[in-house]
Amino acid sequence: MHTWKPARVLGVSCVALAMLLIASAGFAQLKMKKRIAVFDFTDKTNTTIAWWYGGSTGRGMADMLITELVKSGKYTVIERTQIEQVMKEQMLGMTGAVTPETAAKAGKLLGVDIAVIGSVTEFGHSKGGVGGRLKGIGLGVKSQKATVAMDVRLVNTTTGEILAAENVRKEKSKKGVSFDKWGSGISFNSRNDFDQSIIGKATRDAIKEIVKLLDKTARNLKWQGKVVKATATSVIINAGSAQGVKAGDKFVILRAGEELIDPDTGLSLGSTEEEIGVIQVVNAGLGNGRASQCKIISGRGFQRGDIVREK
Repeated sequence: MHTWKPARVLGVSCVALAMLLIASAGFAQLKMKKRIAVFDFTDKTNTTIAWWYGGSTGRGMADMLITELVKSGKYTVIERTQIEQVMKEQMLGMTGAVTPETAAKAGKLLGVDIAVIGSVTEFGHSKGGVGGRLKGIGLGVKSQKATVAMDVRLVNTTTGEILAAENVRKEKSKKGVSFDKWGSGISFNSRNDFDQSIIGKATRDAIKEIVKLLDKTARNLKWQGKVVKATATSVIINAGSAQGVKAGDKFVILRAGEELIDPDTGLSLGSTEEEIGVIQVVNAGLGNGRASQCKIISGRGFQRGDIVREK
């Protein structure tokens, strides 16, 4: 008859407990919503397009990505008006193209963790089979193939470092007799018109691929916030219930020191940091959940702009 040895049972229990603690720690790191800013994509195609609301191809792509990120509920997405205001005030992107450097600078002013920039490199269709044309409308086309491609970069706004870069390319095909009104350009009368087209479906697949890339990248990036206001007894930070903060949460406050600049590339490597105190949230509902009031557990002399991180 086999008997379990207590030592073995204890060993198994310890392993299980360790795995649970590791999983819990990982969850704690992911609970805070990262702040994301999506900049309009640059259109590098020759496609003439009339988007259903009058926007350009690059803006349309950015809008679709913003919608997907908001729907996921995983991120705090900065409104386009805020991005445009900062870009205008700081005279950034005057050439029409947003670079990692300008995106990082604007993103830092907006208080975001990741800036998404990119360009549309392909957006069109090809046809195969036989057919003819009648008053500009293609008839009898046996097959159509839509191709959408984008170069995407995810930028760490703190350092200006490119966290991830990817070329996303998607295709969709359709066979059978069809009527094609595209001609030399592409036009959509409504959102539904776009969604039901093969170019719309290829675009949707490309956007989902970008969301996956962002999910993977954001998972490995530490969340941080900022001190908005501080008194001798309380601190207000720029994160609240909308980002997953709740009463009782504790945060470490750090003071940024000298900025470290790479002598070869000239890029920021971040800055030295000094831990100056610990705070605890008492009200996470300020500003419709966008800010929190905290009591001071330890430390003093906190200032607007000090860094806030999870404890």
